[in-house]
Amino acid sequence: MEGSESEAIFESLNVKPQLFINETLNTVDDLVDDAFHFFQQQASTLLNTHATDRSEDLTKGIANVRSMVQSVLDKRLAMWEKYCLHHCFAVPQRFSIPKTDESSGDGLICQEALCDPDLDAQLESLRNKLIAVEKESTVLNHELQALERHSASNNRCAGFVNEALQLYEQNSVHDLFQEMVQTGSELRAKMVKLKTRRLVVSEHTKTHGIYNPNRDLSRIDNKGFSNAKLEELEEFLAETKNM
Repeated sequence: MEGSESEAIFESLNVKPQLFINETLNTVDDLVDDAFHFFQQQASTLLNTHATDRSEDLTKGIANVRSMVQSVLDKRLAMWEKYCLHHCFAVPQRFSIPKTDESSGDGLICQEALCDPDLDAQLESLRNKLIAVEKESTVLNHELQALERHSASNNRCAGFVNEALQLYEQNSVHDLFQEMVQTGSELRAKMVKLKTRRLVVSEHTKTHGIYNPNRDLSRIDNKGFSNAKLEELEEFLAETKNM
């Protein structure tokens, strides 16, 4: 690039591409030096090679690694430098720098365009609208997040209620069936007990009527002795003879 038209144009604009590239390369070299210096310190601490024979071996090993890395890095940086000079800092053919008068005139035009009060007012109005929209968007986002949290809470509550209802329905059917079984058992026991009690009362009434000397024979049976058995009649006659 030295002595080329591109270099002359950049020099006239007080821009030095080669200086930029050299400073970049120097910065990379400084970073590599610091990195390997830090690496050597950490390796020496971890391996405990201070004041030992292994310290020299560690230094040689790190130097070999750096040599390999530096070789590859130098090749890459040389390619990068060449690319910058031929593409990034190359100007098109027949490129000409505007004259001083034209440049100053264009600067005045640009300054007048930048100092347009109407344009500034429009920009300020748009900026204020943008700020208002951002505030409104923030408020809406907060409300939306609150609604999402409320909806999630409602969904969890609804899920708990549904689970509780399912458990209640399952338990209620089971409990109802158990209650029906228990009620049936109690009813059966009561019926057996009532039947037994009626038999006992009936036998007691008959016995009391037979052995009672003050009994009313007309009340032994509303239908007389037509329904009495032979054994009962014989027993009644025997009792009558003994009186």
